[in-house]
Parts: sequence; structure tokens; C-alpha cells
Amino acid sequence: MEQITPFDWHRMLWSEDAPPAFLWEVLLRCVVTYLLVLGALRVTGRRGVRQLSIFELSIILALGSAGGDAMFYQDVPLLHVAVVFVVVPTLYLIFNRITEKSVKFSNWLEGATICLIEDGVIDIEEFRKHNLTYKELFGELRQRQVEHLGQVRKMYMEATGEISVFFYPTTEPVRPGLPIWPEVLKTAQAHVAEPGSYACTECGRVVELPAATSVCTGCHQNCWVPACTRQRET
Repeated sequence: MEQITPFDWHRMLWSEDAPPAFLWEVLLRCVVTYLLVLGALRVTGRRGVRQLSIFELSIILALGSAGGDAMFYQDVPLLHVAVVFVVVPTLYLIFNRITEKSVKFSNWLEGATICLIEDGVIDIEEFRKHNLTYKELFGELRQRQVEHLGQVRKMYMEATGEISVFFYPTTEPVRPGLPIWPEVLKTAQAHVAEPGSYACTECGRVVELPAATSVCTGCHQNCWVPACTRQRET
């Protein structure tokens, strides 16, 4: 094995397999592949530079790999790269047309919009199916000035991974809900010391409980905190 000399500037700056003039070819390769990337993004349209779906992200990764390798590897022909930049955006356009015609194919390819919260109660089945965590869910809501789930009428996770939240009108009476402050959730207990209105920390369901250990009828868990009735501040 060849001995490597640390901080050998000649080795670090110049390739032993390519002459210094190869830098001019690298310059040309960068220009060509950069123009190909711009052309591909132009084909995908404005949506391609916003929040990406899984399919769109795979396209960017594929084009990025092909373009990056062609910029400085002398054994990567530019015509091969050009074929990649023609085929991949073409597939993108074809799949876009199919997704416009078929809802099932669109949901399979990009994911379907799911309702995570309805009337202040978490859909546990959908929540667990998509491997979400309460830390992520409650963090998204706290960033929207939500203090408890009783303030939330509906919450959707879009196909892009973004969150859409709809609230009850502030003119309506406040619905009790699960407080999502971390310091409150830490105080959750299985045994209710005093009768009153309590929220299940697993699904957010609010029920009136006696002073005893109770099991939630929705998710069959027994972890409770006092329900919150604070009005949402806008």
C-alpha cells in the first residue's frame, strides 16, 4: 500500500491521474450539468422548489447524484448524464399526469392527507400507523399558539408532511381538552385523586371521572391530567 504523506499539498490540490489542464474540463462539466439541473427544475415547475413530496425528493437526489459525479469525474461521459436528465424529468411528467387521473395512484406515490385530530381527540390508529411521536405533534401545535386540544377542531397532515390546523371560533364556548404543555403532561397519573373533568394523555379524550383509577374508553389507557378550558389567544 502506498504511503500517504499528511498535508501533501501537491496530492491535495492535484490529481495524479489527471493533468492540471483537466480543470478546464471540470469547468465545462460544471456549466453543462448546472444548466441541465436548471432545465430539470424548470420542467418540474414551481412546485419542485417548494415543499417536496417523496417522489419529488427522489428526483432531486437522482439528478444531484448524476450531475455531481459528472462535474469532476473524468470517466463520466456528458452524454450519459444528458440521458439521465432527459429520462428522469420525463418520468416525472408522466407520473404527474397519472396522479391527476388516479387518486389511488397519487396516494400511493405521494401519500394521502390524513386527519390526526378531530374535535380535540387524537386518531390513535392513524397516529401510530405513521410512526409519529407526541413530541412532534404537540410541538407543531404549540408553535401555532395551541394550549390544549379542546381548541382544535381538526388537524391534518398533508401529503408533503406539513400540518394544517383548524380552530373553533373564539365566539363559541371553550371546549375542555388535553393540555399540551410538557410540564403538565409530566404530572399525568393513573389514579385520579379528586372527581372532575380529566383528559387522557394518550388520545386526548375528556371525560368526567370519579376519585379512582379509570381506563379510557377510546384508547384503553389509564393516564390522566386535569382538562384545560383556557380560551385560545389570537
